[in-house]
Amino acid sequence: MSWQAYVDDHLVGTRKVSHAAIIGLNGAIWASSANFKMSAQEGASIATAIAGSPNSVLGSDAMPVTLQGVKFLVLRADESSIYLRHGPEGACIAKTNQCILIGMYGENQQAGDCNVVVEKLADYLKENGY
Repeated sequence: MSWQAYVDDHLVGTRKVSHAAIIGLNGAIWASSANFKMSAQEGASIATAIAGSPNSVLGSDAMPVTLQGVKFLVLRADESSIYLRHGPEGACIAKTNQCILIGMYGENQQAGDCNVVVEKLADYLKENGY
């Protein structure tokens, strides 16, 4: 299965995720939904943030997390996930062994539903060596 199929079928296709992308651990975009516009700088910043300690996005030394030109508030972060919010929208970012999944939700979607979809796919990819 192609990376694009994972985005289209397993993320956005669930209707729990409005925009999605899969990027490499270096921040390079591997696949994204048609309506997801992420700059190379944003991809690199996300890769750096999730590769660091949770303190890299939380606390006084936090770096901002920006998606599609919008700065998001970091709600929670751990060694493999970052949870973001901006008004009624938000995102879940999950790291696997070889890539990073980004799923965004809109105002008519639930954060928890988006998180479950992104984390479930991340777990599947990890179990299969990715």
